[in-house]
Amino acid sequence: MKKKDTIYSDELIVDDLADGLPDAETPTLSHYDETGQACMVDVSGKPATKREAVAAAFVELSDAVLEALPQNPKGNPLEVARFAGIQAAKQTSNLIPMCHPLALSFVDVQVQVVEGGVAIEATAATVAGTGVEMEAMTAASIAALTVYDMTKALDKGIRIREVMLVRKSGGKSGDYRREIV
Repeated sequence: MKKKDTIYSDELIVDDLADGLPDAETPTLSHYDETGQACMVDVSGKPATKREAVAAAFVELSDAVLEALPQNPKGNPLEVARFAGIQAAKQTSNLIPMCHPLALSFVDVQVQVVEGGVAIEATAATVAGTGVEMEAMTAASIAALTVYDMTKALDKGIRIREVMLVRKSGGKSGDYRREIV
């Protein structure tokens, strides 16, 4: 597969364009060289700018699990999940092969009990030549997995849903905000 080839179907292209991909005519994947080999994108020519990303996840829990949260013998699952998410953001490039290691200037994970489960919001920021979307999404994902780990003894049917980029700012592609309907 050459860099300009696409693996998207027409339906996925329309869906991705609605989610903010930049080029309607020729969407391409950036992590491939001219021979089709996976590669890390060279960002050395990009200016370092302030970049921030916010991601979210939702952990669907039964009423019984929600009621049991404060009595968890492993500790407070929400606080452990918060710390796990922060730690995960700092390890993103070790987990996702083509991610650049970034010096993060800020990471925050908020975990809140809401109707039907736990809502997670993760924020990552840096000044760099590439964005922090993956760091924010990794933080939200690992925080959600940690809630699962801390509560799975009570219910194996826990679902992790809606891991997504909520918004980002900075960089060549500019700002993005997900429309939530």
